[in-house]
Amino acid sequence: MVIFENVWWLLVLIGVMILIHELGHFWTARFFNVRVETFSFGFGPKLYSFRRGETEYRFSLILFGGYVKMTGEQPGEDNVADPRAFMAKPRWQRLCIAAAGPAMNMVLAVVLLTGLFLFKYPKPPDPNAPATIGNVQPNSAAARAGIHEGDRIVRVEDLARPTWEDILVKEISSAQRPLPVVVERGGREIPLIVTPVLDERTGVGYAGWSEENEVQISGFVPGVPNAEQAGLKAGDIVLAVNGQAIRSTQRLHEALRASQGKPIEILYSRQGVRDKAVVQPAYAAIQGQSRWMIGVQLEPRYVMIQLPLDQAFRESLRQNARYAALIYQFLRGIVERRMSPKSLEGPIRIAQLSGDAAREGPGAFVGLMSMVSLNLAIFNLLPIPILDGGVILLLLVEMIMRRDLSLQVKETVFKLGFVFLMMVVAFVLYNDISKILPPG
Repeated sequence: MVIFENVWWLLVLIGVMILIHELGHFWTARFFNVRVETFSFGFGPKLYSFRRGETEYRFSLILFGGYVKMTGEQPGEDNVADPRAFMAKPRWQRLCIAAAGPAMNMVLAVVLLTGLFLFKYPKPPDPNAPATIGNVQPNSAAARAGIHEGDRIVRVEDLARPTWEDILVKEISSAQRPLPVVVERGGREIPLIVTPVLDERTGVGYAGWSEENEVQISGFVPGVPNAEQAGLKAGDIVLAVNGQAIRSTQRLHEALRASQGKPIEILYSRQGVRDKAVVQPAYAAIQGQSRWMIGVQLEPRYVMIQLPLDQAFRESLRQNARYAALIYQFLRGIVERRMSPKSLEGPIRIAQLSGDAAREGPGAFVGLMSMVSLNLAIFNLLPIPILDGGVILLLLVEMIMRRDLSLQVKETVFKLGFVFLMMVVAFVLYNDISKILPPG
């Protein structure tokens, strides 16, 4: 049942992405008076279609994509001489048409987050609090570097007073590379060097530290109902386990691992009132990893507020810009071999995320949709033939050369691009499956 839910919500998610993306191409083509022959939602065999004016609108069997077919779009077509053909238009107009799809996905990402923040914006209890270490795993890169719990990170590389988001970006993109860090401890600033290791499963850098924060229960894991049966509720703040203070989600995981299945006593706070609950951990597997758990979904505590429109828009722009920079760091890290391609997510993993977000609530699903929309925009702008970025690159080359590339060169480039894209698809599918299967 969960699998079907995941597939359904994936189709909803990518359906919106495809529609917005292709509408960008469609509207821009119409604006420049290019004849659009087909607007297809999906690829492959046609399931249903209708015609409005000169355009056929169709729904096709393979829903993971879509396309807009314009007259004279490909060199060598018989109708390229038509004044309304795509190839008959000036290069700058063709470039605008190619860029309009990714641009619409960027606009969608900003609009979605803006709308979400009008109703629900997660604000840290103390947004100006310094980035403080709440847990250091034994024998981790952070522990070997001399990082202690309670240390405040005052500088990472050349960035002073970093937020924890800044630190995470540096961590995941610095696998096997020395990362200069300055911590404040006992009123003294201590320079240290942390060298994150490459996490083979996720493909990103991992230092083994986590932020100090209040740990809040955001929901419950289906099939592991122990904590919910014990009386815990979403919104409860976990203060201690068996008398040990909990200042990070990682510390809670360590306490559960140390319990080895024995009942644990949880001290929690609910709306300012403290209480205790005894919970029996269960050994279960999630995303291919088996461990002791009590069936809770955890998150740092945030205060939910509503932002006015101007602030919501500015915050949406800020977060989308930050996430775009993070995607760039991912791609750069892969090229420089500081990160593994295993960090890429494919349709199976996105389906899992879609289902999880939908079950968590509309806010989580809208947030995921914004993130995926921005990912789709940036991916399509990569200079890979057959993608929008490849089309833009060829047009820029022709604009610099002031002449068209030969038909043979274009056909060769697009064939290579198609083969490369199919290899990427095969890899991310394999990658998704390998993350689901248990290690070993």
